Amino acid sequence: MVATREFSAGGVVIRQTNGVFEVAVLKPAGRNTTALPKGHIEPGETSEQAAIREVFEESGLSVRTEQKLGDVKYIYRFKGKTIFKMVTFYLFHTTGGTIGDIAEAMRKEVDHAWWMPLSEAPARLSYPGEKEMAAKALTVLASASTQPKT
Repeated sequence: MVATREFSAGGVVIRQTNGVFEVAVLKPAGRNTTALPKGHIEPGETSEQAAIREVFEESGLSVRTEQKLGDVKYIYRFKGKTIFKMVTFYLFHTTGGTIGDIAEAMRKEVDHAWWMPLSEAPARLSYPGEKEMAAKALTVLASASTQPKT
């Protein structure tokens, strides 16, 4: 059996409020899940460009890339097909926009978006790969805060 391949990209979007890192999360329309913004890579886009676009479309936030966090790979079945999916995640800092201020057309994909303490995300996100990316972001940020200032 040949599996269809799908490639998506998304982001762990953070801000710091009163010394606490928060992450942008969303509730996809019609699902009882908490997820990170992500979506398909369009023809001609890099994974980073797709992640920036998807973050804006699904959360309303503009972002600056800090670094690639990693790839999440999994297999699922849809309408009788086996699909191999890879999602590339980036660590982003928010640079503008208002969370949840999304185009009306996106309401068919996203019920709402909000800020969550990043420290809670590995336990509260719904998908294992996204939990892993949130945990990795915590490690990256902790490491950065212990680096000497120049």
